[in-house]
Amino acid sequence: MITLHGYWRSSAAYRVRIALNLKGATFSQVTRDLRRQEQRDPTYLALSPQGLVPTLDADGLILTQSSAIMEWLEETYPEPPLLPASTADRAQVRAMAALITCDIHPLNNLRVLNQLKSQFKAGEADIQAWIRLWIVEGFDALETLIARHGRAFAFGDSISLADCCLVPQVYSAERFKVPFDPYPNIRRVADAAMALEPVAAAHPSRQPDADPLA
Repeated sequence: MITLHGYWRSSAAYRVRIALNLKGATFSQVTRDLRRQEQRDPTYLALSPQGLVPTLDADGLILTQSSAIMEWLEETYPEPPLLPASTADRAQVRAMAALITCDIHPLNNLRVLNQLKSQFKAGEADIQAWIRLWIVEGFDALETLIARHGRAFAFGDSISLADCCLVPQVYSAERFKVPFDPYPNIRRVADAAMALEPVAAAHPSRQPDADPLA
Protein backbone atom coordinates (compact mmCIF):
# COMPACT_ATOMS: atom_id res chain seq x y z
CA MET A 1 0.00 0.00 0.00
CA ILE A 2 1.42 3.35 -1.08
CA THR A 3 0.36 6.63 0.50
CA LEU A 4 1.46 9.95 -0.93
CA HIS A 5 1.51 12.88 1.48
CA GLY A 6 1.30 16.00 -0.64
CA TYR A 7 -0.60 19.07 -1.67
CA TRP A 8 -2.51 19.53 -4.89
CA ARG A 9 -0.51 22.54 -6.11
CA SER A 10 2.93 21.38 -4.99
CA SER A 11 5.17 20.96 -8.03
CA ALA A 12 7.21 18.33 -6.22
CA ALA A 13 4.14 16.29 -5.33
CA TYR A 14 2.81 16.76 -8.87
CA ARG A 15 5.91 15.21 -10.44
CA VAL A 16 5.67 12.21 -8.11
CA ARG A 17 1.97 11.74 -9.01
CA ILE A 18 2.96 11.65 -12.67
CA ALA A 19 5.60 9.00 -12.03
CA LEU A 20 3.22 6.92 -9.92
CA ASN A 21 0.55 7.07 -12.61
CA LEU A 22 2.96 6.22 -15.41
CA LYS A 23 4.15 3.21 -13.42
CA GLY A 24 0.57 2.11 -12.85
CA ALA A 25 1.08 2.13 -9.08
CA THR A 26 -2.03 2.24 -6.92
CA PHE A 27 -1.79 4.88 -4.21
CA SER A 28 -3.87 6.96 -1.84
CA GLN A 29 -3.27 10.59 -0.94
CA VAL A 30 -3.11 12.52 2.32
CA THR A 31 -3.33 16.30 2.08
CA ARG A 32 -0.82 18.50 3.85
CA ASP A 33 -2.20 21.96 3.10
CA LEU A 34 0.83 24.25 2.82
CA ARG A 35 -1.28 27.37 3.24
CA ARG A 36 -2.37 26.17 6.67
CA GLN A 37 1.14 25.05 7.64
CA GLU A 38 -0.05 21.46 7.95
CA GLN A 39 3.40 20.31 6.85
CA ARG A 40 4.66 21.59 10.24
CA ASP A 41 2.29 19.41 12.25
CA PRO A 42 4.28 17.23 14.70
CA THR A 43 2.73 14.03 13.37
CA TYR A 44 3.91 14.89 9.87
CA LEU A 45 7.34 16.01 11.06
CA ALA A 46 7.73 12.55 12.55
CA LEU A 47 7.51 11.24 8.98
CA SER A 48 9.29 14.06 7.19
CA PRO A 49 11.71 15.96 9.45
CA GLN A 50 12.12 18.77 6.89
CA GLY A 51 8.40 19.44 6.93
CA LEU A 52 8.18 19.43 3.14
CA VAL A 53 6.00 17.59 0.64
CA PRO A 54 5.90 15.05 -0.81
CA THR A 55 6.51 12.10 1.46
CA LEU A 56 5.85 8.57 0.25
CA ASP A 57 4.85 5.83 2.68
CA ALA A 58 5.24 2.42 1.00
CA ASP A 59 4.18 -0.16 3.58
CA GLY A 60 6.19 1.63 6.24
CA LEU A 61 9.10 2.60 4.02
CA ILE A 62 9.19 6.39 4.36
CA LEU A 63 10.76 8.28 1.47
CA THR A 64 11.20 12.03 1.09
CA GLN A 65 12.56 14.22 -1.71
CA SER A 66 10.75 13.86 -5.02
CA SER A 67 13.84 12.90 -7.02
CA ALA A 68 14.66 10.06 -4.60
CA ILE A 69 11.04 8.90 -4.65
CA MET A 70 10.97 8.81 -8.45
CA GLU A 71 14.27 6.90 -8.57
CA TRP A 72 12.84 4.39 -6.09
CA LEU A 73 9.75 4.01 -8.25
CA GLU A 74 11.95 3.44 -11.30
CA GLU A 75 13.80 0.63 -9.54
CA THR A 76 10.73 -0.88 -7.87
CA TYR A 77 8.42 -0.67 -10.87
CA PRO A 78 10.78 -1.10 -13.83
CA GLU A 79 8.01 -1.05 -16.45
CA PRO A 80 7.52 1.20 -18.23
CA PRO A 81 11.04 2.60 -17.84
CA LEU A 82 11.39 6.32 -17.20
CA LEU A 83 15.15 6.29 -17.74
CA PRO A 84 16.88 5.32 -21.00
CA ALA A 85 18.94 2.17 -21.42
CA SER A 86 22.44 3.61 -21.70
CA THR A 87 24.34 5.18 -18.82
CA ALA A 88 25.13 8.28 -20.90
CA ASP A 89 21.47 8.81 -21.80
CA ARG A 90 20.36 8.26 -18.20
CA ALA A 91 22.82 10.93 -17.11
CA GLN A 92 21.37 13.37 -19.63
CA VAL A 93 17.80 12.74 -18.43
CA ARG A 94 18.86 13.15 -14.80
CA ALA A 95 20.61 16.40 -15.65
CA MET A 96 17.51 17.77 -17.36
CA ALA A 97 15.37 16.76 -14.42
CA ALA A 98 17.82 18.29 -11.94
CA LEU A 99 17.83 21.57 -13.86
CA ILE A 100 14.20 21.85 -12.82
CA THR A 101 14.22 20.21 -9.40
CA CYS A 102 17.46 21.78 -8.16
CA ASP A 103 17.83 25.07 -10.02
CA ILE A 104 14.34 26.39 -10.87
CA HIS A 105 11.84 25.02 -8.40
CA PRO A 106 13.68 25.54 -5.06
CA LEU A 107 14.08 29.27 -5.68
CA ASN A 108 10.31 29.58 -6.19
CA ASN A 109 9.34 27.30 -3.32
CA LEU A 110 6.66 28.67 -0.98
CA ARG A 111 9.05 28.95 1.97
CA VAL A 112 11.47 31.04 -0.13
CA LEU A 113 8.68 33.34 -1.28
CA ASN A 114 7.41 33.72 2.28
CA GLN A 115 10.91 34.65 3.41
CA LEU A 116 11.20 37.26 0.68
CA LYS A 117 7.96 38.79 1.92
CA SER A 118 8.61 38.63 5.66
CA GLN A 119 12.33 39.35 5.92
CA PHE A 120 13.00 41.44 2.84
CA LYS A 121 9.57 43.11 2.54
CA ALA A 122 9.19 42.16 -1.11
CA GLY A 123 5.90 43.28 -2.62
CA GLU A 124 3.70 41.18 -4.85
CA ALA A 125 5.17 42.64 -8.04
CA ASP A 126 8.67 41.84 -6.79
CA ILE A 127 7.64 38.28 -5.94
CA GLN A 128 6.14 37.76 -9.38
CA ALA A 129 9.29 39.13 -11.04
CA TRP A 130 11.47 36.85 -8.89
CA ILE A 131 9.46 33.78 -9.88
CA ARG A 132 9.59 34.59 -13.57
CA LEU A 133 13.32 35.38 -13.43
CA TRP A 134 14.30 31.89 -12.32
CA ILE A 135 11.82 30.09 -14.55
CA VAL A 136 13.06 32.01 -17.59
CA GLU A 137 16.72 31.41 -16.76
CA GLY A 138 16.11 27.69 -16.42
CA PHE A 139 13.85 27.44 -19.45
CA ASP A 140 16.45 29.20 -21.62
CA ALA A 141 18.85 26.33 -20.94
CA LEU A 142 16.22 23.61 -21.02
CA GLU A 143 14.96 24.74 -24.42
CA THR A 144 18.43 24.16 -25.83
CA LEU A 145 18.76 20.75 -24.19
CA ILE A 146 15.41 19.60 -25.54
CA ALA A 147 16.35 20.83 -29.02
CA ARG A 148 19.54 18.77 -28.69
CA HIS A 149 18.15 15.59 -27.14
CA GLY A 150 14.37 15.63 -27.51
CA ARG A 151 12.09 14.20 -30.13
CA ALA A 152 8.56 13.19 -29.15
CA PHE A 153 9.38 13.96 -25.51
CA ALA A 154 12.01 15.90 -23.61
CA PHE A 155 14.59 13.18 -24.25
CA GLY A 156 14.08 10.99 -27.29
CA ASP A 157 10.82 9.31 -28.15
CA SER A 158 9.88 7.92 -24.73
CA ILE A 159 8.50 9.77 -21.75
CA SER A 160 11.06 10.01 -18.96
CA LEU A 161 11.77 11.50 -15.56
CA ALA A 162 12.65 14.73 -17.38
CA ASP A 163 9.03 15.01 -18.54
CA CYS A 164 7.75 14.15 -15.05
CA CYS A 165 9.60 17.24 -13.82
CA LEU A 166 8.91 19.45 -16.82
CA VAL A 167 5.12 19.20 -16.84
CA PRO A 168 4.67 20.66 -13.31
CA GLN A 169 7.16 23.42 -14.08
CA VAL A 170 5.21 24.34 -17.20
CA TYR A 171 2.05 24.46 -15.06
CA SER A 172 3.84 26.85 -12.70
CA ALA A 173 5.12 28.96 -15.59
CA GLU A 174 1.59 29.28 -16.94
CA ARG A 175 0.32 30.33 -13.50
CA PHE A 176 2.88 33.11 -13.36
CA LYS A 177 2.36 34.20 -16.96
CA VAL A 178 5.76 33.30 -18.36
CA PRO A 179 5.54 33.74 -22.15
CA PHE A 180 6.13 30.55 -24.12
CA ASP A 181 6.98 32.08 -27.49
CA PRO A 182 10.73 31.63 -26.82
CA TYR A 183 10.21 27.98 -25.82
CA PRO A 184 8.57 26.06 -28.69
CA ASN A 185 10.36 22.81 -27.79
CA ILE A 186 9.32 22.99 -24.15
CA ARG A 187 5.75 23.73 -25.17
CA ARG A 188 5.68 20.90 -27.71
CA VAL A 189 7.03 18.12 -25.49
CA ALA A 190 5.03 19.25 -22.45
CA ASP A 191 1.84 19.15 -24.52
CA ALA A 192 2.75 15.67 -25.75
CA ALA A 193 3.21 14.46 -22.19
CA MET A 194 0.03 16.11 -20.95
CA ALA A 195 -1.95 14.38 -23.69
CA LEU A 196 -1.27 11.06 -21.95
CA GLU A 197 -3.99 10.10 -19.47
CA PRO A 198 -1.60 9.07 -16.66
CA VAL A 199 -0.04 12.53 -16.87
CA ALA A 200 -3.36 14.32 -17.25
CA ALA A 201 -4.73 12.50 -14.19
CA ALA A 202 -1.92 13.97 -12.08
CA HIS A 203 -2.92 17.56 -12.88
CA PRO A 204 -3.56 19.68 -9.78
CA SER A 205 -7.16 20.37 -10.78
CA ARG A 206 -7.95 16.65 -10.73
CA GLN A 207 -6.72 16.02 -7.18
CA PRO A 208 -9.14 15.37 -4.31
CA ASP A 209 -7.89 18.39 -2.35
CA ALA A 210 -7.93 20.84 -5.27
CA ASP A 211 -9.59 24.18 -4.77
CA PRO A 212 -12.92 24.57 -6.60
CA LEU A 213 -12.49 25.91 -10.12
CA ALA A 214 -8.74 25.25 -9.95
